[in-house]
Amino acid sequence: MAINPGVNTKRTRRVACFSCLATLALQIFAVSAWALSSPNIPLDSPVYSYLEKLAGFGLMRSDVAGIKPFSRAEAARLLLEAEWNLEAGMGAGDLEFARSILAELRRKIPREAALYQEPGKAVAVDVNPLSSARIRYVYLDGKPRSYERPVHDPGDDGVFGIGSGLRPANSYPYPVQQHGTEGTPLMENNEGVIYRDGHNAEVRFSAEAHVGSVASALVEPQLSYGREEGASAKLVKGYLKLGGGGLELEVGRDANWLGLGSRGTVTLTNNAENFDLVKLSSPEPIQLKYIGAIKYTLIGSRFDATVTNGVERRPWFLGAKLSVKPVDTFEVGINLGKEFGGPGVNNSFGDYVRGIVGGTSADNTNNLAGVEMRLRLPFLRNTEIYGEFSGEDSASFWPIVESYVAGFFIPRLTASGRDDLRFEFFKGNNILYTSGTFPEGYLHKGMPIGHSQGGAVIEFYLRYSHWFSARNNLALEFYRTDRGHEGRVKADAAGHFDPNGVMQAIEKKHAGRISWTLPVHGDVDMNLLYGIEKVENVDLQEGNDRTNQLFKAELRYRY
Repeated sequence: MAINPGVNTKRTRRVACFSCLATLALQIFAVSAWALSSPNIPLDSPVYSYLEKLAGFGLMRSDVAGIKPFSRAEAARLLLEAEWNLEAGMGAGDLEFARSILAELRRKIPREAALYQEPGKAVAVDVNPLSSARIRYVYLDGKPRSYERPVHDPGDDGVFGIGSGLRPANSYPYPVQQHGTEGTPLMENNEGVIYRDGHNAEVRFSAEAHVGSVASALVEPQLSYGREEGASAKLVKGYLKLGGGGLELEVGRDANWLGLGSRGTVTLTNNAENFDLVKLSSPEPIQLKYIGAIKYTLIGSRFDATVTNGVERRPWFLGAKLSVKPVDTFEVGINLGKEFGGPGVNNSFGDYVRGIVGGTSADNTNNLAGVEMRLRLPFLRNTEIYGEFSGEDSASFWPIVESYVAGFFIPRLTASGRDDLRFEFFKGNNILYTSGTFPEGYLHKGMPIGHSQGGAVIEFYLRYSHWFSARNNLALEFYRTDRGHEGRVKADAAGHFDPNGVMQAIEKKHAGRISWTLPVHGDVDMNLLYGIEKVENVDLQEGNDRTNQLFKAELRYRY
C-alpha cells in the first residue's frame, strides 16, 4: 500500500497541535479546580508597592507584573510565598520591615489570606457592604492641555528605527490630526475622573459579595462634586467574576493595565474612564512544562458612539495579553489593542482579514501591538530593568510606527530596603493613537486609553520614595515632557492644520510632586499630595506659558 508522506505530515501536525491544546486546557482546569474567586485590587492601591518591596527583599519570585489588576487571591498567593521564604531564612535587608509589610498585606486582604489554601472552607454566601472606601478632596489651580494637534507623519518606516520603505514616505503638507485631552493636570491614570479648576470632592466605596469559592461580585459607586458640574453620581466599577486560578470570567465595568510601565504603558492603562467589558483571564500563573509560568487576559468591549470631523464611529474593542515567565528572573509579554468594526466602516470578512495582516489602509481596524521584557537582577538588590516596544500598525507582518516605554526600578536603593528609585522613559510616535478608520483615534471619551501623555511625545520620569514604616511613606517625583520635537507644522489657534498659520513651538513641561502617606487610625490611612508644573508654549503656541498647581488630601479605608 502506498503511503502519502504529505498526509502523514499534516496528520502529525494536527495531532501535535491538538495535544498541545489539550495539555494547556488540562493545566488551566487543574489550576482552577481549587481556585478562590475574589475581587480585584484597585490599581492605585498600596498593595502593589508592598509586593514590589517583597520582591526587592528577595522574598517573592513568582510574580508576573505585566497584567493588572491583580486579584486578591493572587495577592494572597504571593503573600504566602513571601511568608514561606522568610521563615525559610531567605531574604536580605531589613527583614523586620519586611515582616511589617506582610502583616499589613494580611490586613488588606483578610478573607483571601485566610482561605487561599483552603477555599473549600468559604461560606456559602458572604456579603461585605463596606469592603473599602475613599474620601478625596482636590484643589486645582490650572487647566488641562489639549492634545488637538496636527503633526507631520514622515512615513518611510523601518523596524526598530533601522531601514526604511515599509510605508510610503509622506511629504508636507499632509499632517495627521492628534485628538484628546490631558484630563486633569498633575493627576494622570485616574479612571477618567476629571477635576476642574477650583474645589473638587469625591467619595467612593465598594461593597462585595461571594458565593462560596466560585463567584464574587463588587460594586463601587462614586459621589462627586465640582464647581462646574455640581454634584453627580456614577458607577466607577461593578462586575461579577466566576472562577479563578487559571480560568476566570469577569463581566461588568472595571479598570485594566496591560504592560510593565509604572507611569504609563502604550497599550492599555486606567487613564481613561473604565469601560464595560467581558474578560477571560488567568488571575494566577499557570505552570507549563518546558515553558514556565504564563498569565493571559482577553478583554472585549465596545466604545461609545463618537462623531469626529463629521464622521460617526462606534468600534468594538479587543485587548489581549500573554505574559510568560520561563525563569524567576525574566518575564516576556505580548500586547494587543484593537479597535474594529461598527457603523461607518466596511464590515466584510475581507476587511477583517486585512486588519489582522496589516499593511494597508483598506481595512476596518486600528491595531496596536508590541512586545515587552522585564529582567530582575538579584546581584543588584533585585533591581529590575524593563521595556516595551509597540507598533501602531504592521506592514508585511513587521510592526511599524514605533513607540517605547523603558525604565528601571531599584527596590532597595539602600541596604535596608527603606528607599527605592524608579526611572522611566516614554517616546510616543508622531501618529500614536491616531487612525484614519476611526478619526477619534485610540481614545475613550476623549482620553487616551494607553499612555496618559498621548502621541508625539517624549517624557522622562523619576520617582524616589522613603519608607518610615509600612504605612508611612514619603515620595518625590519629577518629570519632563516635550511635545513638538518632531513633526511640527503650521496650525491655527484651535490646533488644526493651516498652511497660513503659525509654525508650532516645542511644548515643554517640567513638573514635580510630593506625596506623603501615613496611618490615621485602625485601617484608615491618609494621603497628602502637592504638585506644581510649569508648561512653556502650551498647546504648541509660542509664548503661551502656564503654571498649574494641585493639592490632594484623601482618607482611605482598606483601599
